[in-house]
Amino acid sequence: MSNPSGKTPELFGSKEFEQVNSLMQYVHSMSPDTIAQLSNPTSPEVQQMMEHNIVALLGGLPSEHFDVEITTNRANLGRLLASAMMSGYFLRGAEQRMTFEHSLMSTEAFAEDE
Repeated sequence: MSNPSGKTPELFGSKEFEQVNSLMQYVHSMSPDTIAQLSNPTSPEVQQMMEHNIVALLGGLPSEHFDVEITTNRANLGRLLASAMMSGYFLRGAEQRMTFEHSLMSTEAFAEDE
């Protein structure tokens, strides 16, 4: 069965597709600087955790010993991207919370010393 439009049938025409399309329009409206800033993790720890998560989802055969090729369809690739985005969002929030807690703890320690 072919799909000449290239559209995912289960999403096209649904509310979910309209929401994805709105998100896509929003991302396309951003400046390249903003997209670059949002795309790069602020710490090497977050980047390492994201890489580990994606490797775990795809499978971790070392490419130097295996000819690894991953095949998927558009819907599954979209789910993988959504999973990576949610993981990144969660990790960024956790990183901000950790930074805030460390700052708060150092402020409390400073106040106790006075």
